[in-house]
Amino acid sequence: MQYGVCNLSIVPLRFEPNDPSELVSQVLYGEHFKVLEQRKKWSKIRLAFDGYEGWIDNKQYVEITEDIYIQLDAEQPKLATDLVEFVNDANNQLYPIPLGSSLNSLHILKHTHDGNVSNHIAPKSNLIDTAFMYLNAPYLWGGKTPFGIDCSGFTQMVYKLNGYKIFRDASQQATQGEALSFIEESEAGDLAFFDNNEGVIIHVGIIMNDNYIIHAHGKIRIDRLDHSGIYNVDTKTHTHKLRVIKKII
Repeated sequence: MQYGVCNLSIVPLRFEPNDPSELVSQVLYGEHFKVLEQRKKWSKIRLAFDGYEGWIDNKQYVEITEDIYIQLDAEQPKLATDLVEFVNDANNQLYPIPLGSSLNSLHILKHTHDGNVSNHIAPKSNLIDTAFMYLNAPYLWGGKTPFGIDCSGFTQMVYKLNGYKIFRDASQQATQGEALSFIEESEAGDLAFFDNNEGVIIHVGIIMNDNYIIHAHGKIRIDRLDHSGIYNVDTKTHTHKLRVIKKII
């Protein structure tokens, strides 16, 4: 088994080993992973944080030893909390890194960083403040940053920045936590899940106070939440059908 760590800002994780393939997620700076299969130009990886798999360009990561992988896995994540920051390499070259980048591997990559860092579990009340950092970020299938993000990438990153681990996809996240019977039982920070006509979970958002929800629909936006689902305040229509509300923490 081989192991690696991402040494660049936002690296695409693809469904198949080629550049035109679907973007299934992104690997942010400092994320470490197992290499499941290696080809001439591409590697299939499994991210340590959430077990998500996909293909990454061999030029966009550096190999690490199993011992270093285990060490990184055992540490509490240290995450960059500025919208955009920089790290410096040994030659004093700058590398941009986005909100949520992992800084545990700075010493391995021989990089330095002097921006703001979070390395603790924050109270649930902090989730909404973090969510506002992504407000108006454009929707991007597979995205995980303020420059492009999908619905479950948004919820995962908000929770991650506050010290909590949830899965990558909405359907996976819906298997976590405790189901609530009514919206009235929910608190700010709980997750609301929405399904399609076939009953498949296709969307997730973060519940706010007073029956509002923040979620990714064209962009990270705030809409109304009722027993039917999400009511778009601009179009005056329901856009998503409510399936279940989950209390994760």
